[in-house]
Amino acid sequence: MTRDPGAGRIVRGTLNYPGVGFTEHGRAPDGFPCLVSRTYLGDGPDTYRRVAQGILTWELQKRSGLRVRTDSDVVCGARVVSGFGVGPFRINAPCEVVWVSRPVPGDGPQRAGFGYGTLPGHPERGEEAFEVEIDAAGRVFLKITAFSRHSNWFYTAGGLVARAAQRHITSRYIEGARQLAAGES
Repeated sequence: MTRDPGAGRIVRGTLNYPGVGFTEHGRAPDGFPCLVSRTYLGDGPDTYRRVAQGILTWELQKRSGLRVRTDSDVVCGARVVSGFGVGPFRINAPCEVVWVSRPVPGDGPQRAGFGYGTLPGHPERGEEAFEVEIDAAGRVFLKITAFSRHSNWFYTAGGLVARAAQRHITSRYIEGARQLAAGES
C-alpha cells in the first residue's frame, strides 16, 4: 500500500469521545444514541471469509462510495480519513481503529471486523463498528453498530440532514457487503 502524504497531516489528535471500544460489545456510553443494523448476506464459510476480507482491507468503505486515505491495513491504532461528498462539498472524517477481530481457522460461529472512533475534524464524536458474523447454521450477517453525537454547533444545526446522511451511508455499506458476499469485483 502506498503512503498518502496528506493522511498524516489530516489525521492528528486523539480520540474525542467517551466509551472507547464500546462497539465491540454492541453498547454506547450514556447520552449517545446507538444504531445497530444487522443484515443477512448469504450462507457458508466462503461468503463469511469474502466479507471478512473486504471489511479488514477497507474494501467495504470503498464500495460504499467513500474515498479512503490511510497508510495501514485495518489494525489497532491505524488511522484513516474517509471522505464523502463532491468537490468543495466534501467532508473528511478522520478516525482511528480501536479494536479488531479477525477470522479464526475452522468453521462454526464466529465474527470478524473492527471498530473505529472519531478524531478531531470528524463531523461526529463517537464510534462505528463493522462486523461479519456466521452463526451455527452457516448464515452470514453484516452487523453495523454506531454511536455518535454531533461534534459542533454547525452539525447539530443540520441534525436531520446528518442523520439522513448516516442512514444513507449505512445503506451503502450494506450494498457493499452484498457485493463482497456475492464475490463481485
